[in-house]
Amino acid sequence: MNKYIFFLFLGVTMLFTSCISTRELIYLQKKDGVDTESSIAVVASKPYRLQINDVMSISIKTIDPKLVSIFSTVNDGAVSKSPTGLYFDGYTVDDHGNIRIPVLGEMNVIGYTLDEIRQRIENQLLADYFKKEANVFVTVKLAGFKYTINGEIGSTGTKTLFQDHVNIMEAIANAGDISITGNRKAVTIIRQTQTGVQMHDIDLTDINVMKSPYYYLQPNDYIYIKPLKQKTWGTGKTGLESLGTFITLLSLATTTFFLLTK
Repeated sequence: MNKYIFFLFLGVTMLFTSCISTRELIYLQKKDGVDTESSIAVVASKPYRLQINDVMSISIKTIDPKLVSIFSTVNDGAVSKSPTGLYFDGYTVDDHGNIRIPVLGEMNVIGYTLDEIRQRIENQLLADYFKKEANVFVTVKLAGFKYTINGEIGSTGTKTLFQDHVNIMEAIANAGDISITGNRKAVTIIRQTQTGVQMHDIDLTDINVMKSPYYYLQPNDYIYIKPLKQKTWGTGKTGLESLGTFITLLSLATTTFFLLTK
């Protein structure tokens, strides 16, 4: 009788410890009874400052399109909008922090924002090549917002989004969402900065993550989704799966017991 009580206790313990709670799966929860509706403030995304190996798309327009054709990297004056086209026809920041623009020559852009680079190009064009009446219009953008995501996620790999700002929730949704065995409470973001590599864990189940400076990503961020301990144990993600595992183990133990006692 004591053996049956032991196995029953073991089974109940497995069910409670191996199942994944809904609190582990729900994003942006209000915790500790805090009234977050009045206190939460989303951290604004800071302007991104260019780093080595970034690729930019630069478009120059005036009243007469023929006047700007010499400043283009392609014959038709239009840079392809696909990631492949932007890689070959865009402006890549070299190891010295420079880009090479036709006619204008080399320009150091490391540490500058996109808006600052736009203003510098417009000022140089107006000073050396065009009059104010030419209505020079310059557009400077990153060649896609690129990030890499790995671990317990629907689709791993390097992703590219064509938008200026991307937060961690958008990046995860774009990669197919975190799997049921992924640890939403410890999502690691690895970021390359001008002062070195930064690594930080954020809790996506807490609504206060929106206050984190890592809530908004920066281009070339690496995101790693750690597995929950339930995946390592292999006991099952739900109560039904855990019960099936327990029944299998109990049947194996019972069969072994009877074979040894014969």
